[in-house]
Amino acid sequence: MNIVGASLARPDALDKVVGAAQYPSDVIDASMLRLAAVFAHRAHARILAIDTAAARAVPGVVAVFTAADVPHNRYGLIDADQELLCSGIVRYEGDRVALVVAETEAIARSAAALVDVRYEDLPAVADAEAALRPGAPEVHAGRSNVLLHQKIRKGDVDAAFAGADLVLTGRFTTTWQEHAYLQPDAAVAYADGERVVIETAGQWLHEDRRQIAALLGLAEEQVVVRYLKIGGAFGGREDLSVQPLAALAAWKLRRPVAIVWNREESITGHHKRHPFTIDTTWGARRDGTIVAVKTRTIADGGAYASTSIEVLKCATIFAQGPYHVPNVWTDGIVVYTNNVPSGAFRGFGSPQAHFAAESMIARVAHALGLDPVDVRRRNLYREGDREATGHPLPAGVAAHAVLDRCVEETRARFTATRAPAGARVRRGSAIACGIKNVGYSFGFPEQATATVELRGAARIEGAVVRCGAADVGQGSHLILRQIAAETLALPLSAVALVAESSDDAPNAGSASASRMTLMGGRAVHDAAAAARQAFERGERPAAATACYRPPATTRLDPETGDGVPNYCYGYVAQGVEVAVDTLTGLVHVERVVSVHDVGRAVNRQQVEGQIEGCIAQAVGYALTENFVVQQGAIATRHFSSYLLPTTLDVPVEIVPVILEGADPNGPYGARGMSEMPLVPFAAAIAAAIHDAAGVWVSDQPFTPERVLDALQRARVDAVTMPAALSR
Repeated sequence: MNIVGASLARPDALDKVVGAAQYPSDVIDASMLRLAAVFAHRAHARILAIDTAAARAVPGVVAVFTAADVPHNRYGLIDADQELLCSGIVRYEGDRVALVVAETEAIARSAAALVDVRYEDLPAVADAEAALRPGAPEVHAGRSNVLLHQKIRKGDVDAAFAGADLVLTGRFTTTWQEHAYLQPDAAVAYADGERVVIETAGQWLHEDRRQIAALLGLAEEQVVVRYLKIGGAFGGREDLSVQPLAALAAWKLRRPVAIVWNREESITGHHKRHPFTIDTTWGARRDGTIVAVKTRTIADGGAYASTSIEVLKCATIFAQGPYHVPNVWTDGIVVYTNNVPSGAFRGFGSPQAHFAAESMIARVAHALGLDPVDVRRRNLYREGDREATGHPLPAGVAAHAVLDRCVEETRARFTATRAPAGARVRRGSAIACGIKNVGYSFGFPEQATATVELRGAARIEGAVVRCGAADVGQGSHLILRQIAAETLALPLSAVALVAESSDDAPNAGSASASRMTLMGGRAVHDAAAAARQAFERGERPAAATACYRPPATTRLDPETGDGVPNYCYGYVAQGVEVAVDTLTGLVHVERVVSVHDVGRAVNRQQVEGQIEGCIAQAVGYALTENFVVQQGAIATRHFSSYLLPTTLDVPVEIVPVILEGADPNGPYGARGMSEMPLVPFAAAIAAAIHDAAGVWVSDQPFTPERVLDALQRARVDAVTMPAALSR
């Protein structure tokens, strides 16, 4: 093989560096009408009246749309529980109640400020615990605030705890995380005969098309979604934001329109990572064998369903981390609140679950006086083990392989020495492990389709690959071309890819769940192989379409959790080295080793880039990105208050380590990995802080204030405990 496995350069890299690449806001021209949304800025309220007269009277205003102008005013990725423009009730401050269309953006924004909406404020549900209380206001009238209560029951945890040598309990909390993709939400749209065309950025062409068509009351064939360059996504573009607003205005007015959200609108208007509260109890034998785990997880789903149910299921099945535990009792609950909606974000529930699970196994090891690495080795999943849902793990269990390699690499690279007593800056290190599914789960119909057309007479001279796969910056388009070129024995330059338009490329599913290399790549591989066989049979022109469907998954039993949740897992082990300033509470990550079994690295450089980029995002999640919501109002709506990590915060040394144990489903054995580095990172940092400073942190992010608070509590305990013992 010459092309699969090669670190070929990204064909779009130069255009992106010099600014020639076209993102949605780059194709706006002066002939387009501009749009401005009117946000509710209320956590929960009834709309009494909307007066648009003043806005319509502004010179240059073409139209003002409200709920009555939306043909079928419901949408949602899974559950259509959201209105495009609210008709009666607003459920969070980012709800939209009107849309102004004007000749310029300045006019549209000025007129939007003149739309007069009279509200009657309603009692708001401020957090997940409040949503569960008896008599709590219903976020959606007539519907329980509980979106899902998923249980997993395996063995007898009470009996196991009774026989354990150690029973340890912990509470862990995580907050929201903003996707902070560099390219803000933007779209242009125009009518093309009996079709409406939307040019935008997203993660799933055909799903965007389905939802927009339903909103407008059109057949799906009447809606064309085209993706321009996509400046990051991380799950944040799975849900619609500006796309249907542009489509509505273009279809109603039959004129080209454009909308670009500023950063505050983007932060307010799209979903976030779920906040979790996790109470968990672990039982262990003296030798470190984990005998039971009991966990109660509560997640804040915000005002609308988005993917909350699926995220909650993922977090629930990973409540015990990547460990074989004979007795498991897990309750996972996700609820509606009047906060910003929560949805997909890199890791999809697994980072929250692993923060608790990996922290607990480290604490168990310390309480028993054992090496945390040895305790992990004793309990990690092995080939053939059954997961908590009762069924055998998919083949390719690499949990031990990644841990062993991580230990080897950290021993060779980490050099931190113990600081002398009383030193202000102390250094420490730790290792954590993780597991994350690849692809859709829990019985959702998983598939990807690709078409390959060959050209040439006596021999294959070139190919056109059609596969509706979004490249959100991860390089999937190059990966698909490499797979096709390898399968057809062609140079990369002879393979063209058509992937950006819903009317030109078949459905490959979403660029999410670390699935595109495995799923889209397998579809391209199979289509290319079939087209090559047709060519060898003498067919001219030769073409083939392949729809790849992986091994089936099943829904989980809501009471027991029994089921086959996933067809593929990725495994990760990470070692981190940190410096803790005990005067300021500031934590700096100095070195990271991140080990992954990727099945087969189709493009090694891109895999390494995914690891490095994901760790930068994980640093923010663990340490700096404190997204604050107060009574439904977002307090951190600008980058001046929501602190993203900069180059000075990223570790000086990131060591990506790639193992290649072929996956039976993936093209050339490849499996996805782009979410994996985020999964165990926060827990690794928490354990390294403990190694450095002797304190455990349980609330993410580990801001300087929280670290200082832990240090202060430890000092107080050190003073009061001897006094108590002397009495």
